[in-house]
Formats: sequence, structure tokens, C-alpha cells
Amino acid sequence: MAENWAAEMNGSDLDDDEALRMAIAMSLGQGPQDPAANNSNNNNNNNNNNHNKTEAIDLTNDDGDKPPVLLTPPLTLGLLGHDRKKMEEERLARLNKRKADSSLEATSGGGTNESRPLQRRKITTTSPSTSGYRGAEGQKLEGHKDTGHASALPFPRGVVKKTWVNGQPRLGDDIKIEEVLQKSQLRLAVLSSFQWDDEWMMAKINFTRTKVILVAFAENEAHQAEMIASVPRANKDNVRFCFPPMKGMGYMHSKLQLLKYDGYFRIVVPTANLVPYDWGETGTMENMVFIIDLPKLESTELQDAQKLTPFGEDLCYFLDAQGLDAAIVNSLRKYDFSETRRYGFVHTIAGSHSSGDAWRRTGYCGLGRAVNALGLGSKRPVEMDYVCASLGALNDTLLKGLYNACQGDSGRKEYESRAARNGKGGADKNLRSHVRVFFPSHETVVQSRGGRNGAGTICFQDRWWKAPSFPHDVLRDCRSKRKGLLMHSKIIFVRRQAEDSESPSLEAATTPSFAYVGSANLSESAWGRLVKDRGTAQPKLTCRNWEAGVIVQTEGGDPPSSSSSSINGGDSKNRSDGLGVFEGSVPVPMEVPGTPMPLDGHLVPWFFQSN
Repeated sequence: MAENWAAEMNGSDLDDDEALRMAIAMSLGQGPQDPAANNSNNNNNNNNNNHNKTEAIDLTNDDGDKPPVLLTPPLTLGLLGHDRKKMEEERLARLNKRKADSSLEATSGGGTNESRPLQRRKITTTSPSTSGYRGAEGQKLEGHKDTGHASALPFPRGVVKKTWVNGQPRLGDDIKIEEVLQKSQLRLAVLSSFQWDDEWMMAKINFTRTKVILVAFAENEAHQAEMIASVPRANKDNVRFCFPPMKGMGYMHSKLQLLKYDGYFRIVVPTANLVPYDWGETGTMENMVFIIDLPKLESTELQDAQKLTPFGEDLCYFLDAQGLDAAIVNSLRKYDFSETRRYGFVHTIAGSHSSGDAWRRTGYCGLGRAVNALGLGSKRPVEMDYVCASLGALNDTLLKGLYNACQGDSGRKEYESRAARNGKGGADKNLRSHVRVFFPSHETVVQSRGGRNGAGTICFQDRWWKAPSFPHDVLRDCRSKRKGLLMHSKIIFVRRQAEDSESPSLEAATTPSFAYVGSANLSESAWGRLVKDRGTAQPKLTCRNWEAGVIVQTEGGDPPSSSSSSINGGDSKNRSDGLGVFEGSVPVPMEVPGTPMPLDGHLVPWFFQSN
């Protein structure tokens, strides 16, 4: 019996209520064909435990010829049975009420989330047929007979690919959504996304034979009830919901997918939402995706004896935090995780984490922990290149915390340094010389194939850019190697700094470089902030979003990367600037070194207000 399980979360990077209100207002004037960066509301999401449980699904019985299941348009999920215009009006009214009540601008000062404009949602015209509800707890996921073998799996060792884009040549480093989902073979899919396109998903998944668990955002219990009540009884066995707890925080932005097939299951960590433009069908946007296929262990003895890798342990920890039934999470042990030993699963769990080592296991602290566990930590400087689709109120404190994490620090270094200087931080020129942040300029967006209307999910605010605390000298124009495309990817490339030729470092020569690929943009909401708990005087990590990503290391040791000075100079679009070490491991999607965007320069970042 093959068991399935798992779930995930979806979400947004917005943390500023005023920016969100502005974005919604602007979005209502835009056409439905425009990419939609959809968002649900921010605060007051009070979930009880029952609402966070997802029933295990028996896969031994395929459903008969049931009507196909419709998911919902980007802003909502499972509401096809309701008046959408009315629901949208009610949602906006709730947003405005929260604006009047309170704002969750920042945790411990220095507001942090990137804001994403909402564009008008696509209205589905097909008949309502969405199935979704929560079932009883404690029931295991039974499966079909397993026939697969590891040697026959498509991606047994894991792979990172770009998403296919319509109109672009296929060079072997990209993948289509159809190739990810494998519609004809798919038995169960655990899907999460910030945006959903129901009609599009109907074409990608056969809902008459595939069970689906949707890990979805709901702003409160009433919203959950509306989503569940909208599911026609005839299809209630097809789709289930899981509503991870938000604890009054931000959004679910994770895009994790768990896909069950005969004999194996697939873990997918994309940077793309479940909408056509993120998967290249409009020819304007590109993303990245990590995939690994794990075979089912053939005997109960092997299953019982398996010790999960750190990757598997962190995945289970993440799933438990969502409130999934223990039987579902325990089903993971029926599959062979040994090939995940070279990877790290990195997550952010919304909420405050202080008890025990909870703060070390998630957010940027968890990133550092995973880097260290893989033996990738470094006491020497590293080079960090961050590609993101949205920027928050970035400052040196967040930048330093992430940089230290990429060296294998669990958060203590920046935390103690901040405490020693009484919480005050200034510009760290040395740090900035090792960091580059790739984000598109206004010019790049306007000249792209999608133009302004294609940049609805590329978000940054003018007021954050003009803040004295923003590290302007790290910003680089992000231009895709695939001409005219915009990126929704979130990648951190980390390399050893080039050494003095007279005293080369063994560490630099033998320790692999690595990359983070996942859902986390460059914001405090995505990675968290470590502060001192007033009650216990112990560290407490506060995170607003749910995020999921992986650490992918280059194969074996690699040559030391170029120095920061060489990276910052030159003008060749084809130069690797040290990023060539990732060839064959993680595609480098952008042109390097990237044109700097200083505050007083001719290039300015793209601001969502420009749309």
C-alpha cells in the first residue's frame, strides 16, 4: 500500500496594509489577462486545531466518472458556488476595517514585507464543481500497488530546472508543468500556491481519478466555512482542504507540491504559483523548480528501520506545523529518503518561535542550521547573490542575518552583535561588498515581453527604496538570459570567496558552493527576525509568512569564486563572475554582473505603483 500525505501552504509577501489597499485599488482597473499577484487579508486568522487537519485519503479505490473538479480563481479557493463579486466586496470591506483597527507593519521595528499588487482576478465561466472539505482525522492514506523502481524514476537524485516559457528554445534545462504533474499517472496531489487558476488546473490534473489536497489560505474560520460549504456533495471525495494556522501573521507563500504515483512520490519545490503565466504559457515570465522522486521501500522492515535524513526530518516538522494528521506525516517513512541526504529542506513557519530550539529550526535561523548540517558552513567570507521577485524594507540587519546564515550561523551571531550595540545598526560596507541583490529596473520591466502589465508579481515600494537604511549599493538590475522575460524566481547563490594565490584555503578548494531555491523573497516576513523574548530573556524568532525551499549544493568541491571586486566590474553579459561553479547543478537565469542601481543613478528599481 502506497501512502500519501503531506500538505503545504500558500501565501503572499505583503505586510503593509496601506500598500495592499493601494495595490487592490490599482488592480481593479487592470484587465483579467494581466498576471495577478493575489492576496488575502492579513490579520485575525484564528484557526482551531480541527480546521488544520486534513483527512488521509484512501487511494485504493478510484472514483468513477465523477464530474471534474474546479478550483477557484486567484484571489480565493473553493468559492465557485458563491457570488464572487459579493465575496470580493466583502473581502475589501474586511481589509479596510483592519486598516482602521491596526497594522502589523513590522516586528520589533523596521517594517519588512514586500508588497505585492493585486490585479483583477480571472472570472471563471464554467459550471461550479469544486470539491473540498476536511475529513475525519487519523485515517491513513492507502495506495495503489507499487511497481516503480528507483532506477526507472525520472529524477531519482534530484534536479533544478527553469520553467519552460512559450516562444523560448528548449535547451534541456527547463520543464513544463505537464512534465512535473504527469497527469495520466498522478494518483494524489498535495498542492499549495499563493495564486490559483481553476480552469487552467482542470486541464493539468484529471480530477476524476486524482485525489487533491489543497493547502490554502483562509483569513478566518468564516472564510474556511465558506470555502468548504461551496463544495458540491457529488465531488466531496475528490478535494480536501488544509488550512495551516496563521496566528495573526502574514501569508502562506510556500508552493510545495507532494505528488503520488505508483511506486514513488515526487517532492516539488517551485518558485511558481499555480497559474499559467508563472509556468511560461503567456511567454512573459520564468520561474525555477526543484524536483526529486523517492521510491517506495519494498518491505515494512525497511520502512520501520529507515532513519529519515535531515531533509526528511525538516519536511515532517514543516508538515506537522501545518496541522496535518500524524498518520499522514508518518506515511513519509514508507519512501526512501536516502537520496535527499545531499539537500536541505528550508522553511519558514508563521508565528513566534522561542521554546527549546524551535527558533533554530525555521526562518533564516533554520537556513543557517541546514547549511551547517550539510557541512557547507564557512568561517571565511562568502559571496552571496540573491535573485528575488519582491523586496521588503531591506536593511543591513536583515542582510547580515541572511549572510551569516549562508555561512552556517543559526542566528546567534547577528543577534548578539545587535545586542552589543544596543540594537543600533549602521551601514556595513564590508558586508555589502560581498552581496548582490538582483531585482528588475523600471527599464527592464517596460522593455520586457509582458511590459508593465506583466509585472504584477514584481513588487517593491518607492518609500522603502528611499529610506536611508536601505543598502542601495547591493542592488543590481535583473535581466533574464532569455531575452525579454521577467523572473518570479527566488534564488540565493552562495560561493566561497577567491583566496590569495599564495595562501589558498583548503575550505575554498574542497567545500561545495550551494544555492537556495524556493518561495522566500528578500524580506523579514519571509525569513523572520530574532529578538529577545521579554518574558524569558531567551531568543525568539518571529516570522509572518509560510515559505518552503531547498538547499542544492554543487557536486563536490569547486574552484574559488571570483572576488567581489571582479564581480562588480566589467560589462560582459556572458561572463559568469564566479557563478559558473553552478553549471550542471542550478541554472543561473540572469545576466551577470548586473548593472548597479545606486540611489542617484540613471536606473531605478521597478515599483509596483508604476503599474
